[in-house]
Amino acid sequence: MTPGELFDGIAADLSHHGAATGAMFGKRALKTHGESFACLKDDSLAFKLGDRTPAHASALALPRTELFDPSGKHRPFKDWVAVPHAHAAHWPDLAEAALNSLGS
Repeated sequence: MTPGELFDGIAADLSHHGAATGAMFGKRALKTHGESFACLKDDSLAFKLGDRTPAHASALALPRTELFDPSGKHRPFKDWVAVPHAHAAHWPDLAEAALNSLGS
């Protein structure tokens, strides 16, 4: 599956939790109550997991993950982790963790 197809599936799965698709920095995003918690950029899906949380640390431990830098100007968002398509099996759980972290 392509990153876009996987994104669509995650969006559908989380819709019953109030998640909807939208845009963030001109990229496809998942939002709830107007706040983004995931953003698709190229072949990575970035998740707002919260700096220093267990989910954030677990995501960063995956090979080739990095803090999300949407501008590409070496100004990453400390709360966000970009997870490449190679780890797409983790995307659904990370998306749910990111959604749940908004309520914390």
